[in-house]
Amino acid sequence: MKRREINKVWTVRAQQDSPIHKVGMVLEPGHFEEYDPFLFLAEDWFERGVFDFHPHRGMETVTYIIEGILEHSDNKGGAGRLNPGDTQWMTAGRGIVHKEEPAVGETVHSLQLWLNLPAEKKLTVTRYQDLQSAKMPLRQEPGAQVRVFSGSSAGVKAETLNHVPVTMVEITLEPGATISQDLPGGYNGFIYVLEGRGVLGSKETEGKKNQVLWTNPSGDGEDSEITITAKEPLKVVLFAGQPLHEPVVAYGPFVMNTEQEIIQAYADYRSGKFN
Repeated sequence: MKRREINKVWTVRAQQDSPIHKVGMVLEPGHFEEYDPFLFLAEDWFERGVFDFHPHRGMETVTYIIEGILEHSDNKGGAGRLNPGDTQWMTAGRGIVHKEEPAVGETVHSLQLWLNLPAEKKLTVTRYQDLQSAKMPLRQEPGAQVRVFSGSSAGVKAETLNHVPVTMVEITLEPGATISQDLPGGYNGFIYVLEGRGVLGSKETEGKKNQVLWTNPSGDGEDSEITITAKEPLKVVLFAGQPLHEPVVAYGPFVMNTEQEIIQAYADYRSGKFN
């Protein structure tokens, strides 16, 4: 199995967007070809009123709750509640209008990933998958646990439905513990350090809190793995996915393949076709 290395490291620096919203860009938008199939990832700290009703089309959002309680609802009657450690996998598909609000008195700290959809799935049926942490498959090794939200880890597999093949795992390590996460060789991938410090990849690249460690594909058709060793108590989230190699046209909350499809998305939204 090919041992992956870390190809790039950067530090996320949060900025105050408003009195009730602070944000750090983990994956900056606009690097669509490089990050494929990922569009961007934001780390948010927010109170009620920041993410009121807004539309989406042509993509998925993956929201991981670090702290606080998040309530969500949409214009189709859907609603739910997420606690720390939970993840919501929302498929916007053909179009949805939703809001994400902290519970009364709460400030939510979260990661939200925007994931592209392939051209043939841009207008797929909308759906929510609320993935409760306590119900996710758990891989346990000496000094380590891997919670599998999507894809698999050493044969421990999640039942999460994917339009794009994606691995999402939360890894917690005690100091000195080592774990290897298997990945298809063709996947782009990255690790975001939530807590602690460790060394990652075949070249033992150091990573610490608020750092992103990116790994390029190792080669289509081969198996690969990324190794992580904790130098102090370490908690990370790892995302990896199969690139789509399709054109991306993104404008506001819509992500399509052509400008004409963006124009149509706005026309459909204004005419009430997202209901």
